[in-house]
Amino acid sequence: MTILNKKILLGVTGGIAAYKSADLVRKLRQAGAEVRVAMTEAATRLVTPLTFQALSGHQVMLDWEQPESDFAMDHIALARWADVILIAPATADFMAHLAHGFASDVLSTLCLATTAPLVVAPAMNQQMWQHPAVQANTAQLAARGVHLVGPSSGDQACGDVGEGRMVEPHELVVFLSTLFQSSNRLKGKTVLITAGPTQESIDPVRYLSNHSSGKMGYALAQAALDEGAEVIIVTGPSASRPPVSASVIHVTTAQQMYDAVMGEIATVDIFIAAAAVSDYRCEQVATQKIKKNSDQYHLILQRNPDILAAVANLENRPFVFGFAAETENILENARAKLRQKKLDMIAVNDVSNPKIGFLSDRNKLTILWKDGEKELQVSPKIMLAHDVMDVMLEQFNIEG
Repeated sequence: MTILNKKILLGVTGGIAAYKSADLVRKLRQAGAEVRVAMTEAATRLVTPLTFQALSGHQVMLDWEQPESDFAMDHIALARWADVILIAPATADFMAHLAHGFASDVLSTLCLATTAPLVVAPAMNQQMWQHPAVQANTAQLAARGVHLVGPSSGDQACGDVGEGRMVEPHELVVFLSTLFQSSNRLKGKTVLITAGPTQESIDPVRYLSNHSSGKMGYALAQAALDEGAEVIIVTGPSASRPPVSASVIHVTTAQQMYDAVMGEIATVDIFIAAAAVSDYRCEQVATQKIKKNSDQYHLILQRNPDILAAVANLENRPFVFGFAAETENILENARAKLRQKKLDMIAVNDVSNPKIGFLSDRNKLTILWKDGEKELQVSPKIMLAHDVMDVMLEQFNIEG
């Protein structure tokens, strides 16, 4: 993947993560890109324009009228120059302006005046990110075709911990590489992806479940959308946000997920089972809350339907790609699942590693098929999802 000779216009807005944007310019240039920078007035209070001028080698665009600029008096020319516009960091305020088409400064005007892809890396306090107004603006931008990268979870400058951090500069470089590489290889195909956990009730207040966040399934959905596919997501309960352009079916239990998948599978070309489906459910669900009356309480469990095996054994089956979350004998267990369930491909990851897999924004996968395998190194799930698509398309002739 490369961004060699690509023209990237970096927009820097007034979030504390603006300090990361200086490193981002350096990494973009190291990858071979030509970079120009436009800043909002608020951003200049955090990082000086001179810093970005030194790192990019070009005058920073601050206003419409800059006689010393290469694009003097002509922000339209700069908008036309860019192969992509990347806003990093993107504050809640700037995203609101962008969602509603305001052109109150040079950067928002550039975004309206371009036909280039627009990539936005949100960065804000975790509570701001969760606010319904911000989420509505985010959904509106995504529906309009804006590429949203992040935010990540972790420690924030304000002392909070949660989702809202700007993704790291190297992750944005990788994302731009995948963006330029996308080629509508799945145009005309329908991809069905399961995501997230399922929940199996014990009583009205308790349930059996697992730590799946749905992030990997949603990342795969976005990667399939980027390749031109029509995407259906059948998802269990998740705090993450699925891609706006996908058709989403929300379920809770494994049986509901099975029913939803089987209701759609006849029109599907590719099935990717990324959900962590509960293998068992309670034989009987208590109608009232179970009281703590003894030191032990025994549950009788019964098997849930095996969604992946059921799809793989259909007479007119789609291409079937499974996932395996393992804690030991990783490759051996995955190969057994590949063979026993008659899958075309399977991706396996070690969920005992707390730095990847469940709940993490990053993952590491090994993809297996009948005659081979490929290891994908640790990277953000959205980038890893594009790598998964590449491997799938390289090994099997399923392009339209």
